[in-house]
Amino acid sequence: MFKGTPRAPRAARSMAGRLHPRGMERRNPASPGMAPLAPYGLLLALLLVPTLARAEDLLTAEAVQTHANYLWTLVAAFLVFFMQAGFAMVETGFTRAKSSINIMMKNMMDFCVGSLAYWAVGFGLMFGTSNGLFGTDNFFLSGFAKDHDPWIYCFWMFQVVFAATAATIVSGAMAERTKFVAYLIYSAFISLFIYPIFGSWAWGSLFHGNAKGWLEGLGFIDFAGSTVVHSMGGWAALAGAICLGPRLGKYTKEGKPTAIPGHNIPLATLGVFILWFGWFGFNPGSTTAANTSTALIAVNTNLAAAAGAVFAMITAWVKFGKPEVGMTLNGTLAGLVAITAGCANLTPAFAVLTGAIAGVLVVVAVLVIDRIGVDDPVGAISVHGLNGAWGTLAAGLFNADKMFDAHIVGVQVIGILACFAWSFTLCFLLFKLMQKTIGLRVAPEEEYEGLDFHEHGGDAYPEFGHTAGTSLGSLPGRLESGADPPTARGASLLGMV
Repeated sequence: MFKGTPRAPRAARSMAGRLHPRGMERRNPASPGMAPLAPYGLLLALLLVPTLARAEDLLTAEAVQTHANYLWTLVAAFLVFFMQAGFAMVETGFTRAKSSINIMMKNMMDFCVGSLAYWAVGFGLMFGTSNGLFGTDNFFLSGFAKDHDPWIYCFWMFQVVFAATAATIVSGAMAERTKFVAYLIYSAFISLFIYPIFGSWAWGSLFHGNAKGWLEGLGFIDFAGSTVVHSMGGWAALAGAICLGPRLGKYTKEGKPTAIPGHNIPLATLGVFILWFGWFGFNPGSTTAANTSTALIAVNTNLAAAAGAVFAMITAWVKFGKPEVGMTLNGTLAGLVAITAGCANLTPAFAVLTGAIAGVLVVVAVLVIDRIGVDDPVGAISVHGLNGAWGTLAAGLFNADKMFDAHIVGVQVIGILACFAWSFTLCFLLFKLMQKTIGLRVAPEEEYEGLDFHEHGGDAYPEFGHTAGTSLGSLPGRLESGADPPTARGASLLGMV
């Protein structure tokens, strides 16, 4: 990697005169006082020779920058990986105790199944040599065998955690009523080709300057994935929730939604803080380079999250008369999702505006979705689907280089619509196919008694006796004998309102 004859830098070459206390160099090296030190001096010299010989090469600006890029990209990947824990906590806290194990298992398997699928096929489809629609090589990370460039490992590690994020968004919207095996099949399919193919359209050139995807070629702006990651998962969540129908007991006979409270709001709050923390890897890490641009991206990310939380809280306060916690938490996430597309090309003031609008939008969207027939226990569709679209539009509207440009905004709209058509259509067909074959939804009795027991043979809180019929793990009443499970008629207002 390093060229030229190794030569110790000036500081290293003058080090010999500073190895001993002042005046020691004037003593006779053969004197008895120096004899015990001779072996140590020889050992030190042997240790320093290779170090000093390579010091100049190791400290070149190019070498330092390369290693810094690797380090920053991997640290950012680890932060995004930690977001899986945040998603698991939010979804578990916003739903009932009797399905806690199920939600934890789904979030765990999202990453495990997704990692294998993305390693085998997904990464190649997304970042392999493109035929105009998707990549055709780099399957099983085979690209390393060609040029032995370790950047493929670093880049894959950063990209696989994004694929897992897109997959796990669906978990909350389909909570408490989905067969575990069906969810595993979905996780594999979205990581294998649904997410990667769209990703190649928007980000295909990011790895070694491959040919641009068709959206990227139009000038589509989505720096870290408001659409590519979050709307992708949000529209998949919409398809899944529609196919499943609402949870038992969610609606009265007249069709009026009833509250199904989450069992652990402190856990959900901790999950939001973890997601906020992880987003500092998600957005600034998308530079995949250790440079000064990360500062603005981090500031914009934080400001949008804060504005989203404040304005969601105010909106809920006006609407319900109380500063409702579920809406406030999802306002934070909505701000984060919205700024993800434009975090690198918006000024801080417009980042605040983007987050503030996202905070209002998420409250309104949850209320509307609650009335149109989609049961989304955690608000995933509103947070990720709708606010991913809003953030992508904002990245074009408020683009610092050229604001309110019709062409730029038009391209953003094309990207938003393309993502919806691709993700919703394919996921809807996938869920319908599973519904007709292996089954998508658990039996009514299993849903009533809890997925933890029937799907996993466990109980998340055994000391509290969370079995069927208890207040913390059940529906208001058992499904009447012979009654058909409800169809899609509405959504929970995060189980809180």
